[in-house]
Amino acid sequence: MKLFSFFNQELAIDLGTANTLIIQGSEVVVDEPSIVAINRRSGDVIAVGHKAMQMHEKTHEDIKTIRPLKDGVIADFQAAEKMMEGMINMVGKRKRFFSHLKMVVCIPSGITEVEKRAVFDSADHVDSKETYLIYEPMAAALGIGLNVEEPVGNMIIDIGGGTTEIAVIALSGIVCDQSIRTAGDEFTTDIVNYLRRQHNMLIGERTAEQIKINVGSALPELDNPPPDYAVNGRDLMTGIPKQITISYQEVAHSLDKSIAKVEEAILKALETTPPELASDIYKTGLYLTGGGALLRGLDKRVSAKTKLNVQIADDPLRAVVRGTGIALSDIDRYMPILIDRKSV
Repeated sequence: MKLFSFFNQELAIDLGTANTLIIQGSEVVVDEPSIVAINRRSGDVIAVGHKAMQMHEKTHEDIKTIRPLKDGVIADFQAAEKMMEGMINMVGKRKRFFSHLKMVVCIPSGITEVEKRAVFDSADHVDSKETYLIYEPMAAALGIGLNVEEPVGNMIIDIGGGTTEIAVIALSGIVCDQSIRTAGDEFTTDIVNYLRRQHNMLIGERTAEQIKINVGSALPELDNPPPDYAVNGRDLMTGIPKQITISYQEVAHSLDKSIAKVEEAILKALETTPPELASDIYKTGLYLTGGGALLRGLDKRVSAKTKLNVQIADDPLRAVVRGTGIALSDIDRYMPILIDRKSV
């Protein structure tokens, strides 16, 4: 029996712009940044995930780091394959000896048929014998414990790294949705640009990400404000490294326009919601998932804008991959919400 389970593997994969998570059984076995480091001369993979992220923006000419996904979809096909292969090899810390690999991969709801085929092709190249896709909002709904099969409307707002997915779900389907490419990566870029403009200071993507985590805020006034954060970077006037401190109010100001775009997309989705489902949403409220849900004060800001109750999911970063795992564990039951190769 053990030999059989060794050769037959089922993996649920959240192939995200910022992070890739893999569930095997009911356990998260891989949680790594979606990045790969490659030797420019030989094309060999040097590192994947955390090790590659440590090299990001610190490489010399022989090494390049690539984030293969942009705006939730595969932008660099070869790098994506190498990254997926590296992540799958991390499962059980062993090389692949699977005779039958079955995967469910989650995708943004707004991607094209061509982009779906790219995900299927990448799965084929890592020897997946059976591959299914699931839309991120649907996976997030399953992951936070909602019954998606009921005739009850629920609105999910999944703010990932590349895309923000807003969907109204009922009867195992997405009734109406909005998918915008304003999400975590855009927030990071906003912080980089703000420091360049206001402080004449150049910082990297990794530093901006740390600012977002430590003092990121959607509101200029918080009940429990985080302490100011020290930032190291390069002075654009002198070219010399320097340090400044930044407050959460400054970060809130820098993110304001991008968060306003997310609010606008939420309102558009609500406008197109059928009245009976809108009635359900008034009772159930909105559910926030994804890394963006961790932005301080975002739930209060969205609640003030929509006049609806907003709930942040437990462990929002893993809601999507948990839902993908649930769909994989009972494929026959959840087949109506999955996409197979024949339908693309």
